Formats: sequence, structure tokens, C-alpha cells
Amino acid sequence: MHTVLILLSSLATCWSVPRCSPEEAAMGRCRTPAENRPQCMEMVLGYCQDVPYSHTMFPNIVGHRSRQDLEMGAEYLLLSVIHGLLNGECSPDIRLLGCSVLAPRCRDNKLMKPCRSSCEMVKKSCIHAFEAIQMAWPYFLDCDRFFVGEEEGCYDPLSELREKQEVAFANISDSGFFTIIQFTYHTNSQMFSILKKTASKCSDISQTYSIGRSVEGKDLLAIEFSSNPGQHDLLEPEIKLIGNMHGNEVLGRQLLIYLAQYLCSEYLLGNERIQTIINTTRIHILPSMNPDGYEIAASEVADRNDPENINQEGHEYNGWTSGRANAQNLDLNRNFPDLTSIFYNRRRFRHFRSHHIPVPESYWLNKVVAPETYAVMKWIRSYPFVISASLHGGELVISYPFDFSRHPQEERMFSPTPDEQIFRQLARTYADAHATMSNNDTERCGASFANKGGITNGAQWYSFAGGMSDFNYLHSNCYEITVELGCDKFPSEEELYPEWLRNKEALLSFMEFVHRGIRGIVKDEHGNGIKGATISVRGMRHDITTAVDGDYWRLLNPGVHIVTAAASGYSKVSKRIHLPRNVQVGRVDFVLKKVLREPSLDYFNIPELDNYDRFDPFNQFEQSSPRVRGEDGEERTEKPWWWAYFSQLGVSAPTWLLRNY
Repeated sequence: MHTVLILLSSLATCWSVPRCSPEEAAMGRCRTPAENRPQCMEMVLGYCQDVPYSHTMFPNIVGHRSRQDLEMGAEYLLLSVIHGLLNGECSPDIRLLGCSVLAPRCRDNKLMKPCRSSCEMVKKSCIHAFEAIQMAWPYFLDCDRFFVGEEEGCYDPLSELREKQEVAFANISDSGFFTIIQFTYHTNSQMFSILKKTASKCSDISQTYSIGRSVEGKDLLAIEFSSNPGQHDLLEPEIKLIGNMHGNEVLGRQLLIYLAQYLCSEYLLGNERIQTIINTTRIHILPSMNPDGYEIAASEVADRNDPENINQEGHEYNGWTSGRANAQNLDLNRNFPDLTSIFYNRRRFRHFRSHHIPVPESYWLNKVVAPETYAVMKWIRSYPFVISASLHGGELVISYPFDFSRHPQEERMFSPTPDEQIFRQLARTYADAHATMSNNDTERCGASFANKGGITNGAQWYSFAGGMSDFNYLHSNCYEITVELGCDKFPSEEELYPEWLRNKEALLSFMEFVHRGIRGIVKDEHGNGIKGATISVRGMRHDITTAVDGDYWRLLNPGVHIVTAAASGYSKVSKRIHLPRNVQVGRVDFVLKKVLREPSLDYFNIPELDNYDRFDPFNQFEQSSPRVRGEDGEERTEKPWWWAYFSQLGVSAPTWLLRNY
């Protein structure tokens, strides 16, 4: 009892001292006795020694009442490890900004708040780094809550850092928009961070988004470039570039990371060619379709470089295949629906179409579908892609559809699509712009492409079913080529910059190819765009369809063409067009009138042809897994890897850093 009385007496003494909120202290309205009022004190915090002031004050802006209180908190611990958590990104920006809140500037015994503009600038350029490690933006860096405007007498905690950066920038470039591309390999987390940082830097023309997740839960992160990111602009063609479909074929992954940085930087620097590409084209880049396989391949290379590894030759051999498949051991380029066989089997039908062939139900019943494959299939169906390139390794050649032989017993049989000439031109565009690919004397990797100029029909090279390029062509409007970048699937870092130089012009020329042929809008009599109308070209048994607003893009070589637009319930309209060689893209619009017409019996007697919109009929990927809950009924979620930094040191758990808490 005596002890309790003493404790109560002590508490009474503490309670008798008037206290004030941090906000009152900052405004000078604290009504404590003069000897108990907060005073400016010398800055002695180890991680805040380089702030542009020497005195601070407690209580600080978030309520820590002493230096000891602050140093024991999770907020200060975060500042001490932030450099390692973010792989050096946004350091020391984040740390200095955090210090301005946790150890704010003190002048004339008054607490000063940092400027909101400084906080907003750092958050805009650095939030991607937190998202890359699945960490929430720290609460004590809330720009609206703990920072003030210049009219309230704020200060810039990054002033000295900015001055140093400006001097460094001036010695490198006349503009602050340059990007120094690091020609090194990037881990998955580093790749995510670079893409999000690039999108943040070029937020007016770029954004990142996820098309799905891998088997092990990694984001399939894409970056988009457009004059209006996030939206489809009428008559603006869309293209996609995909890398790392096979996890151990890594050069394409790196080239696409560099390409994203290059497009952003050059656009800001005023490069007219890059600005024209981005202002007239919507570009989607998926550097890694198989991030799980990449980690396996990268670990294999690390083992090969281990000086204690005596089986060097074995690792060299395994490096050719290790990581090729996804985490389910599925080859993603054999995992798509085999629509090519359907095309071959049904060519006898008079009105059979070779476009937008639906996915048969047997695919979902008889095949293990990888989540990466499913995500790309949904992606293809969600955007009006016109052209695409999938970047691989193991040879030096451009391969184009069909990849599956028209005769199943023939391993190497020329198997052209109805758009053979268009595909040849598309492949030639990349190969001819590449530094060495089209040279007949270039050293190859085993296959013979003499006199072919670095391009080949896929099935004539070797035949396989379930490929992504065939699926693009037969299920959508998209024309996809496969770019084999070289013999070495995992080249040394010294080769990354030379490979970038060999492929940069080819990548740009490929993107520019989309502005070939004709484009236009199919409307009804009231001026409304007609979705799903078919655009047919006489003599080419492959149609394309209009997008949501009725716009379309049809790749065509120069010459005279008879083009027809048709839609269910409307009359057909045909036009004879002349596409000159000196005109890249022509504008051809159609207006269709409503009519009553009986459908062709031949068309609707073909099994499964009306099932295009019934994608994933068994809903096996859309179903969400049940949430796991603990004994207390609360949802249990797996903590991210960085949680151990805080949970093992006995500090109060910073649940405010959990994004989904």
C-alpha cells in the first residue's frame, strides 16, 4: 500500500504540471511556467546530424517528449535503416524529411514546421520505392498533417541537399532531366523500383500497373507511355513489348528496363523522335513475364561464379535451362491455347474466320494454366494491341507466326499466316535496324539462316503448339513477333551496354512500324462508334475488329486494296483504296446503316465460334481464396520481409507501415 501511495503522489505531481500539445507549442500558446516551457536544445541525434540547422525542440511535431523517447520509437528506427530497405533510393531525402518532423528546427525557443512543398516533392518521387517493398508511406511524413505552407513560415529541410545536387547536375548536364542508366542486372525488387521511379519522374506521360501475379505472388508489373496515360485515345494505336517469358533468357528483360528509362529521359530532354512516338502511340512494356524463373536463373549464375564450385561445366550446362519454366515447371510459351490447330482444321468452312477464335473449353479442362499465362491472355483481351514483340534468347533471328506446323508430322515446314507479307515486313523492320542481325556473315548459334536476312517463319525453324505469338494473331488483332536476341541467354554485365546499342534503334523502329497501313472509325448513322465491327481486306483471309469506340488499325503494305466494314445488324460497306508508298498510314472511315439480315448458316454451324466472350467459363482464376482468420477473428496476413527489422528489436510494432493493415 505504501508503494502505491508513493506512485500516486508522483503521478499527482506530474499531473499538476500544465502540458500543451505539439501544435500549441509550435504556435507559442503553451501556458506552462517559464521554467518548464520547451527550450531549444542542441541537435545530438546521430541520424539527423546533416540537417541544415543545429537546434531542435521537444515535444516534437508527432509528440515524442524527449530525445530518449524518440530514439526508442519505430519512427527513428525506420530512418536508421531506410537506406538499406530502399536499396539506397531516395536517400538521404527521406531521412532528412523525417528528421524535420521528428527533430524539428527550433529558433527563438519556438518550434518550426517544414514546408509542405518539400514533402510533396519527395513523396511524388519516392513513393514508388515504398510500394516496391510493399510498405505504406510513413504516417509521420503525411504532407497535409505535419507540414505547412510557406505563408506560415516553414523552412526547407532539403535546401542544402538541393544545392549540392544542383552543382553535381551542372557538371554533367545543362538540364536536370537526364537519366544515368546503370547497365547492370536488376533483381525483381530493383526492377519494380526502377519502373515506378521512372513513371513518377514522367508522371505526365507514364504510369505503372500490374497485369496479375506470378505463381509465387510477384507482380507482373507493366509500365505504360502515352500522352494520356491510363486511357485509350481515339485512333491512337497500342503496342506491347514483353521480356523474360523464359526466366533464364534475361537480356530482353534488361533491354526493356533500359528502354523505359530512355523513353522517359529523352522525352523530357525534348528528343523530337521520342516525343512523336509517345504522343502518337500508347506503349505498354512488361519487362518480366516470369519473375519466378528469373530468380532461379539468377541464383544459378551466382552459383556458377562461386570460386569453390568445382563443377563449373555442369553449371554452364544447367544455365541453359535452369529458370526457363515458371515456378510450376511450365514452359509459358507452350501454355497458351492451341488455336492454330483449330485454324488448320476448319479452313474448309466457307465463312470460317481466322480471327478472334475463342478459347475452347477443353483448354480449361485438360491443361494446367499458369497464372502468368492467364494474366497475359486477359491483358491481350483488355487492350486493342496492334503489334507486339516478345524478347527471347538463344539465337539471333526474328521469328514470326505460325509457330505450329500446318502438318503435325512435319517438324520444319513453312506455315504462313494469311498476313505473311505483313509479318515479313514487321520482322524485317527489327532485323534490318539491328546492328548485326540481318548480316548473313553474323555468327549464329547453331541454326542456319543463310540468305534469310535474320528472319524466319517460326514453324519452318521448329514447330511447337501453344505459343504466345500464334495466340495473339488468332485470338486478337495483335501481330506479334519473337525476337531472339543472341546466343547467350544470360550474358555477362559487360555485354549489356553493347547489346543496348545493338538493339536501341531496332526497338524504336519496331514501335514506329505500327503507323503503317490504314486506320479509321466505323460509325452508325447517328455518329456512334460501333464496337466489334470487322474490317476485311479482299484477298487476305484474316479480319480485324474495331475497338470500344469504333476505331481500328489495319496493317497493310502499299498498293490498291478493297476494304470492307461489316457488323451484325448493319449493311456492309466496301471501299477501294490506294495506299501510296510515300504515305505511312491512311485514314478510311465507314458509316454503316441498320438493316435486317439473316445470318449465314455456314458461319454459325461452326462449333464454339460464338463463345469468344465466354473467357474462362469455369471461373478458375477469378475466384478469390478465402481469407485466413485467427482465433480472435482478425484476418491473418503474412508480414513482409522487412518486418523483422522492427519485431526483433523490441520497439512498438509499426503497424502503420503495413499497406493493408
